Amino acid sequence: MSRRPAAAPTSPYGVSKLAAEHYVHTLGRLHGVETVSLRYFNVFGPGQDPASEYSAVVPRFITAVLRGDRPTINGTARISRDFVYVENVVAANLLAARSESPSGLTCNVATGSRQTLIDLVDAICATVGHTVEPIVGPPRPGDIIDSQADIRLAQRALGYSVGVSFHEGIARTVDWLRGTPNA
Repeated sequence: MSRRPAAAPTSPYGVSKLAAEHYVHTLGRLHGVETVSLRYFNVFGPGQDPASEYSAVVPRFITAVLRGDRPTINGTARISRDFVYVENVVAANLLAARSESPSGLTCNVATGSRQTLIDLVDAICATVGHTVEPIVGPPRPGDIIDSQADIRLAQRALGYSVGVSFHEGIARTVDWLRGTPNA
């Protein structure tokens, strides 16, 4: 059984992340240090700054909907992502930090499912209590159309499970952003 999911990055960002995984595991083997690499998918939750240029789509869309603005989807509205709530990521990190975790492991941390960006807007609108129609803008170069993680290795090797669903995570994030000044 391979302990590393096959990876074929299509962007410089993805290549740099894969290279870092190889460095970590190589140094671990050379120096007798146990290593685990976790590949986070689209993490969202309280604490993300919706005004940051590096902000993920979830806080930007929530902020727009809360203001009654129309969020902008770049490319087709059918683009999909495996959105994972931050509490699930924290749980995966704690599991990976256990001494029983297999050294040299690389696995995905996500939900193993995907939602389109229209699903995301709909979930936000349902939580907020009003509907907005998103604007569909031009695609961004290098954007992946569909992203869905295979989390079976994290489940088997770490005992990882999704504790907070996409919809529950959206509700918690909306509640947090509602209480954040200038959000």
